[in-house]
Amino acid sequence: MSNESFQIEAIKPFSESLIWQLNRDFYNDEGIAAWSDNIVPHHMTSNSMVGKTYAELIMAFLRDLGKRGKTTETVYILELGAGHGRLAFHVLKHLQKLVKSLEVEIPPFCYVLSDIVEENLNFFLEHPQFKTYFDQGILDVSYFDGLKSKEIYLRFTKTKICRQELNQPILAIANYFFDSLPNDLFLIKDKEISACSIELNSKVDPSGMNSSTLIKNIDVTYHNEVLEKPFYQEEIRNQILEDYRDLVSNTYLFFPKGGMTCLTNLKDFSKEGLMLLSMDKGFHEITDLEKKLEPDIVAHGSFSIWVNYHALGALCEKQGGKAFFPSYSTFHLDIGCLLFLQDSETYVQTDNAFQRVVNDFGPDDFNSMKKIAYFNMSRLTIQELIALIRLSAYDSIFFIKLLPRFKQAMQSISFNQRKRIGETLHQVWDMYFNISEELDLAYEIGGIFYDLGFYKEALVYFENAVNSSGQKADLYYNKALCHYQLRQDALFVKTMNEGKTAFPDNEMI
Repeated sequence: MSNESFQIEAIKPFSESLIWQLNRDFYNDEGIAAWSDNIVPHHMTSNSMVGKTYAELIMAFLRDLGKRGKTTETVYILELGAGHGRLAFHVLKHLQKLVKSLEVEIPPFCYVLSDIVEENLNFFLEHPQFKTYFDQGILDVSYFDGLKSKEIYLRFTKTKICRQELNQPILAIANYFFDSLPNDLFLIKDKEISACSIELNSKVDPSGMNSSTLIKNIDVTYHNEVLEKPFYQEEIRNQILEDYRDLVSNTYLFFPKGGMTCLTNLKDFSKEGLMLLSMDKGFHEITDLEKKLEPDIVAHGSFSIWVNYHALGALCEKQGGKAFFPSYSTFHLDIGCLLFLQDSETYVQTDNAFQRVVNDFGPDDFNSMKKIAYFNMSRLTIQELIALIRLSAYDSIFFIKLLPRFKQAMQSISFNQRKRIGETLHQVWDMYFNISEELDLAYEIGGIFYDLGFYKEALVYFENAVNSSGQKADLYYNKALCHYQLRQDALFVKTMNEGKTAFPDNEMI
């Protein structure tokens, strides 16, 4: 067996390594397919439950601004690395429900989907499920590089936002984002800090490999050098790093250099400061930062690392802000709300909302409930399945996971339960955002309505399936069956004839 090794990159500081550019290249190469083809996991941070949680926090923040009399100028909500757009859809859905029940005046808001991938930006602008939000003036799209962009150009309204232009705080959402920005890496042992550099090699010839294949084949070698002087030009970063001498005793520590640069960059757009909402695999408690080994590069097409939320929280608080992190559940993901604001302690509505929608029961708790549901799937009744779907805020991807058992459980339902099932299906469809994944949800829902004897509703969803996935022979057949059950003889014959014309070789029609 050959022990030949191919050098990809000589020793470089961790944050300056080629791996970060490879990550960026991967997303540019794949575009929406990174998520629609299920290469990169996204459901844990982009489901309807997360959207509802963020909507509650955003609304509380808008109410805090309203109580300050800041109700005239628009609050911009910038989602960083929006990728597939599904989270934005969920946030806007839930925000609009909250707006309907408001009894106080809040400032207008505009959600901005940002990314560095042109294909994704065009996908947002052309997506039919976003059209109503564009038309209402509450959604826009922008190319935005968190590390470099000096302006936010809104492509739909053709508006430019420059430095220090906003008179409202800017609100940023960073889900699965900071884990792919350049981090520094340090080894802290016995109050000694060493900076880590890495060397990249491969056991197979990397010539001609695309970014995804190259990431999978990288072998990382770490090199450590004891710090003899302050590492950063920025004093606040040196302070945070130096604090770790006493906070941890023996660990490898990611230091979110890119994340801190991004937050500083974002703050600069507003005279009033920044609110950050972020969720990722990461840690905000010191006990979780201790005894970390040399990090593995977790590859899933791209790669990711864990986020040091403790350092981001320290940055916020050292600048006079307030950092909210969960007091209880962080078993799967961490979630943070950072207020880089003057008088941040007075944002009472935001504080209360965080306690209610994160600490009392939040997205991380729901991830535990999902595990329980999957483990006990075969025993769940239709009532229990509906309760879980409601708990998910009618998340469509969670519903798809439950779908096989849902169909089984429907075999023994009462007549009255048909209505409850139908109501649930409508709500699930309302929360579905299409990114062209393999399963055709409209078709599946149509089939369930047909089995329930709701033939008019089944027809609606079979038409939705045509709109989302195009005509298919079995759609003609299923629509014809609905017309037959509804005694719509002329439409039955018409649909069958259309199907035979479109698919002359199909024996089903």
